[in-house]
Amino acid sequence: MRTTADRVRQAVSFEVIGILLSTVLGTLIFHMPIETMGVLTIIGASLATVWNYVFNLLFDHALLRARGTTRKTLGLRVLHALCFEAVLMLAFLPVIAWWLGLSLLEALVMDIAFVVFYLFYAFLFTWAYDTIFPVPETIKQPLSDCA
Repeated sequence: MRTTADRVRQAVSFEVIGILLSTVLGTLIFHMPIETMGVLTIIGASLATVWNYVFNLLFDHALLRARGTTRKTLGLRVLHALCFEAVLMLAFLPVIAWWLGLSLLEALVMDIAFVVFYLFYAFLFTWAYDTIFPVPETIKQPLSDCA
């Protein structure tokens, strides 16, 4: 499994790159001032950073328990991205509406755009991160060996 320092490096690098990309793309697509979009993406990134750490820790523990390894197949990577984004979307929706003074429906459209972007981004980022910083194989010890 990954160390705490590695998880922090992963979360911070994911959010910094994501903030830069989503601020620029959001400004262009939604015709918002870059400062307004920048603050929104920083709020979202702060929320996402905490969730990223917690979710990845829980997901890896679940994988280790269920499969005896933290290695992710393509299907598990898709499941990982979908579950992460679904919870984050629900948490971020009222923030978007409040910050931009939008109705919940208008905020939902913007939230969906963020989700679509981050689904692809999360999948590609974690794949690249796992390739650049591979996890040493973790072997699950039988309970009888732990005594």
